[in-house]
Amino acid sequence: MNLIDKTAPSQTDSLSFEFDLRHSPEKVWRALTDPVLLTEWLLPVAGFKPEPGTAFTFKTQPYPGWDGTVNCRVLESEAHRKLSYAWVVGGMELDTVVTFTLTPTPSGTHLSLVQSGFRPEQKQNFGGARYGWKMMGEKLVDLLARNP
Repeated sequence: MNLIDKTAPSQTDSLSFEFDLRHSPEKVWRALTDPVLLTEWLLPVAGFKPEPGTAFTFKTQPYPGWDGTVNCRVLESEAHRKLSYAWVVGGMELDTVVTFTLTPTPSGTHLSLVQSGFRPEQKQNFGGARYGWKMMGEKLVDLLARNP
C-alpha cells in the first residue's frame, strides 16, 4: 500500500504518483472529497464540493515566497472514479491541474495522482510539489488505514 513516484527523471511539466490501496473506491473517494478528511491529509480546505465549477481554497501557514493559499476549481468529478481540479498559486504564478483517477482492483483501489501544467522555468515549484505530494500521499495512506 505504498506510494510510488512514477514521474520520469526527464519530466518537468507533470508529476505522477501511483497508489495500490487495500480500500474500496468508495472509501478512497471519501478521503478525496470529505472536507474534514481532506484537511487531515492534504491541507485545510474551505468551500469544497465535488461538483464541476465549484471554487474552493486550500489554506495553510505561509512560507517564504508563498502566502499559504491554493485557489482551486473543480473541473471534473465522477464519483468513485475521477476528480480533477485547477490548482492555482497566485504569488508563484503556478497554474496546474491535479487529477485523481480511481480504478477498482481485486484487492481494493488503484489510485493515480497527476499534477500537470508546470512550465519549464518552474523547476523549484515542481520540486516542491513533488516533495509535498510524497508527504501528503503518505498521510493519505495512513488516514485510510486508521479510518473505517
